[in-house]
Amino acid sequence: MTDTTDTAGSAGTKDTTLTTCTTSTTRTAGTAGTAGTAGTAGTAGTAARTAATALPAQATGSAPAPYGPPGLLERLGSAAFARVNRSRDWWELPGPVGMLNLRVLRDDLRRKNLYDTYGAGGERPRRATRALAPYRSYDGSGYDPDDVDMGRAGTRLDRNAPLHMVFPDSDEDLMTPSPREISRQLLARSGGFTPATGLNLLAAAWIQFQNHGWANHGDNEEAEPFTVPLADDDDWAGGGCPMRVNRTRPDPVAHTTADAPPTYENTVTHWWDGSQIYGSDEARCRSLRTAEHGHLIVRDGRLPADPRPGLACLDATGMNSDYWTGLSLLHTLFAKEHNAICDRIRSQHPTWDDERLFHTARLVNTALMAKIHTVEWTPGVLDTPVLKRAMDANWYGVLPRWVSKRFGRIGSGEMLSGILGSPTDHHAAPYSMTEEFVSAYRLHPLIPDEVTVRDHIRGAAREVVGFNDMQGATTRSAIDAYGTSDLLYTFGTEHPGALVLHNHPDALRNLARINGEHIDLATVDILRDRERGIPRYNAYRQMLRKRPVASFQELTGGHARDTALLRDLYEGRLDRVDTLVGNLAEPRPAGFGFSDSLFRIFILMASRRLKSDRFFTTDYRPEVYTAEGLEWVDRNSMVTVLLRHHPELAPALAGVTNAFAPWRSL
Repeated sequence: MTDTTDTAGSAGTKDTTLTTCTTSTTRTAGTAGTAGTAGTAGTAGTAARTAATALPAQATGSAPAPYGPPGLLERLGSAAFARVNRSRDWWELPGPVGMLNLRVLRDDLRRKNLYDTYGAGGERPRRATRALAPYRSYDGSGYDPDDVDMGRAGTRLDRNAPLHMVFPDSDEDLMTPSPREISRQLLARSGGFTPATGLNLLAAAWIQFQNHGWANHGDNEEAEPFTVPLADDDDWAGGGCPMRVNRTRPDPVAHTTADAPPTYENTVTHWWDGSQIYGSDEARCRSLRTAEHGHLIVRDGRLPADPRPGLACLDATGMNSDYWTGLSLLHTLFAKEHNAICDRIRSQHPTWDDERLFHTARLVNTALMAKIHTVEWTPGVLDTPVLKRAMDANWYGVLPRWVSKRFGRIGSGEMLSGILGSPTDHHAAPYSMTEEFVSAYRLHPLIPDEVTVRDHIRGAAREVVGFNDMQGATTRSAIDAYGTSDLLYTFGTEHPGALVLHNHPDALRNLARINGEHIDLATVDILRDRERGIPRYNAYRQMLRKRPVASFQELTGGHARDTALLRDLYEGRLDRVDTLVGNLAEPRPAGFGFSDSLFRIFILMASRRLKSDRFFTTDYRPEVYTAEGLEWVDRNSMVTVLLRHHPELAPALAGVTNAFAPWRSL
């Protein structure tokens, strides 16, 4: 799901729809991760400096070469497939040709859909560093030798859309048509729950678990909120009170030009670094550790309760906003996996201290999560043979795996041997998360309104539980009541919702927050995209080199009811259809869990999270990870992680090759 201003299961600390003022703790602008690079002086001061002496002196990352103009073959390929795709999309082509089409499309997107927001609002501040640490920093700094702050918590989200396209509408136009009416008429779950039968509920929890490590807009309690118009027959829980939605917190770094589009700060690290588990600053990270053997704090198989006032119903972890039982299961599972990795590395390196064990295990745990996401979760959601081969190629390359095992990498490019170990490349702009990528994770229809908890031994139904009884204030009590084993089995056998119109859960359209307020996340989803300048649907398609739809009927695939609803709500204006609505309505390739338009953002950004990160490229090597660490990543999967910590689930997982597909019903 999307960033924590918008996601299911709010912990009550994020900007969302409100009927009264909310309270929150906002990170001071520009101070995110004051500890700097891990192991340097920061909030832990002397302890960090002392521990750092036990770590290797320096990594070998180097500045990527500038992304040059396309060569002749690239230009020919781009022109050829642009012509082919006028009549046939990539998924309609023979398998190898379809894969080549995706490769060419990704290269085009890398050149034409990465925009540095500092380019329109002043120069990006850069601080070079001569030494690169061989481990991930606490705040995301120190990954690039020429730009120590690239990807750091507290820096801007960038863009996939050209900057001239990302100016938001006026406040009046932001409400046209009413986001609440779109929620009621197009998004609300009507006609019953539509399941995604090829997936299990663990897949829904997984994407929110990962997304919490990538982007967060923070809180905004100061600006005057939006007032969302309500129809006379609206049944909103606020009664006669207007629906009010906090504005996104503005960028604390002032622009130097008045005509620049608005920009926003990411309060967590931009990297794929497991910050949802480890935190985005040193103080938070150290509070989660035992300070022995590199371990995270896990007691009796559970994460401890958050010690902060009023948050004891949540787990103490790196990011617990918008928290619910699904997140608790995964945060706990991968905290235990971190500790298991520590024990494996310590068995081979018994003299290493807590700091070195911790940082090495974090590298390995993060890489394993990235692998699971790339070669298991993504092909599970986009279930086509071409995509399965393409995602495997992203990670392993197109050559058989025995080739790399025997001979190592073949060449420096990413095609033959995959992205891992290839040269770092930021392509057309410095690395960061983008607003369009954040928008792509508005996947709330995945959440069911209720779950049937089942016994993991016999498969018998225990109780039907509503979503509100598994999130926010009831998160830890639900774990206590049903137990981790039964809940994991339940999540493995229950289906999430399909990503289509009329399937947004009622529980999230009237969500009880931890502070007792109620919010409509469907309304917020629409308003957030408009406020942050996400291009409307047809403009979004065009910016991604996809032909715009010519009619409402084409958009809905000829669905008569939806065609009429969309035409009426948008007053016949195709150019005003919201991207979220268009992506849910758009006909999609067979096996796809979401639209091809949305998929194009993933083609670009999913591989970029790997390609820009030196710990997946130049520093993915045994000198940094240890030989044992690289072997751990290579040999493990989501199934093996589950079985390592929950062997009692073996009967349900027997014969299951993808843990995000439905497990065996017992």
